[in-house]
Amino acid sequence: MNDPVLNAHALTKNYGPTRALAGVDAAVHRGESLAIMGASGSGKTTLLHALAGIISPDSGSVAFTSASGERIDVTGQSESVRSRLRRERFGFVFQQGLLIPELTAIENVALALMINGAKRQDAIGPAAAWLQSLGLAWMEDRRIGELSGGQAQRVAIARAQVTGAELIFADEPTGALDSHTSAEVMDALLWSTTGQGRTLVVVTHDPQVAARCTRVLRMRDGVIVDAEVNA
Repeated sequence: MNDPVLNAHALTKNYGPTRALAGVDAAVHRGESLAIMGASGSGKTTLLHALAGIISPDSGSVAFTSASGERIDVTGQSESVRSRLRRERFGFVFQQGLLIPELTAIENVALALMINGAKRQDAIGPAAAWLQSLGLAWMEDRRIGELSGGQAQRVAIARAQVTGAELIFADEPTGALDSHTSAEVMDALLWSTTGQGRTLVVVTHDPQVAARCTRVLRMRDGVIVDAEVNA
């Protein structure tokens, strides 16, 4: 198995009296697709948010190692540094996409580059290329409300990838979709991540989604209770 791109050690997180993470150790290996499963309240989304630097754990550490070998202590950084890490090195796909409805598909994707300092004219080309690669070549100028749920999720995938992110986090990316559309979105997500040598971490309640990933972690009560490698 490849070297870890993320290493988490002894992560804890409490929300009032509720313990969301209870000393979790986990590694994400470069180039793999890792599914995190568990019932509601098991801690799976909290773990994803801690790995991605969205939240700070109460204790423990997360270290990110880039493709060039640079090692970053995610948990030891300020919020501004972690925000830059999320913009430049990580990509995100959420259940509802979290796209901006007033913008077109191509504008939503290009925005990820513009936030990082690219000029609009320089961002449009890469955004169009990603939409084309995901089967949306004729939908660049449609607003999000004019797209189906599956098409909108492919826009979200393009937005996550356009910056060249090494590591993509997906939180229930197919949770609002029917089974056929879910399979199509997973095709797009896997092709654009592990199919391009990138790494994917996906939180899901769907065993069919988890079965398509290379490895599965199962959580209960804030701890990992099982880990398996898919054939």
